[in-house]
Amino acid sequence: MSDPQQKTGYVRPKDIDNRASFWQRVQWRLETFAWDWIYWAPVKAMGPDRASNFGGWLLRKIGPRFSQHKTMRRNLKMAFPDWSEAQVEETALAAWESAGRTAGELPHLPKIDPYASGRVEITGLDILDRIRDSGKGAVFISGHFANWEIMPAAITKRIPQAVMTYRALNNPHIDRRISKLRHDYGTAINAPKGIGTRELMRALAKGAPIALMNDQKFNEGISVPFFGREAMTAPGPTRLALKYQVPIVPVSTVRTGPARFHIEFHEPYVPEDTGDTDADILRSVTRINTFLEAQVRAHPGQWFWQHRRWPKEAWKEAGVT
Repeated sequence: MSDPQQKTGYVRPKDIDNRASFWQRVQWRLETFAWDWIYWAPVKAMGPDRASNFGGWLLRKIGPRFSQHKTMRRNLKMAFPDWSEAQVEETALAAWESAGRTAGELPHLPKIDPYASGRVEITGLDILDRIRDSGKGAVFISGHFANWEIMPAAITKRIPQAVMTYRALNNPHIDRRISKLRHDYGTAINAPKGIGTRELMRALAKGAPIALMNDQKFNEGISVPFFGREAMTAPGPTRLALKYQVPIVPVSTVRTGPARFHIEFHEPYVPEDTGDTDADILRSVTRINTFLEAQVRAHPGQWFWQHRRWPKEAWKEAGVT
């Protein structure tokens, strides 16, 4: 694979910008001003712990005012139908707090180095080193737990040629800022969803690992159980692992305190290839969802419940309001 230090240019799906109106572009500029001077500069002036605590406190207070709070409560009722209203509300608040802490920690990522800051405990480094030394690549999969920016750096600081995927933000100015932050934090090669598939395939073909989030709704995916209910799930990570005959490595991230985390690399598995592609993909994606569900159950207040994991029809069938 080419030297990762030569692959640091900012890449962005052009269709996002091409369809923007004049007023959309004005809004982007205003959002960027607020990002730089109302959010980034004041939060960066705080230490990592204080910024994490402040962000968590703030979003726990104001989060319930947003429309996503209703989505969170519905998701929680789908996942935990036996919970009381008090349990649902408290977990929703905890999830807002976790998201707020992540926002507070973002300007301080360089001070949360997975290997040098003393803030991150890592289990399973032998697995990471095995993947690195094999020269055959791998597909790391995880979800939006705790501060999900920490996990990619734990991989790329050990395996610099690893390729991370990300979802480009609509605002190109903020998107560029976050891309630079990730690069400076240690993730040199980033492939934006939508135009990054070719980059992922190139990486695997040359023996470099890739990493993807596999926990959010994907309308073009396949229907796989998640908390006992069918949920559209991306088969891409499994397809790539099957195509290149490389292992899937589940990764979990748990917040242990303000700007402190525990990352675990779990035992890899190679998806079974029986010749029945559809069945093989379904089996592996189901296994991934089972892993992700276990992580959510273990730390429900640290998952990103704000996205609509199940369709509205599923909410109606379950009688969730």
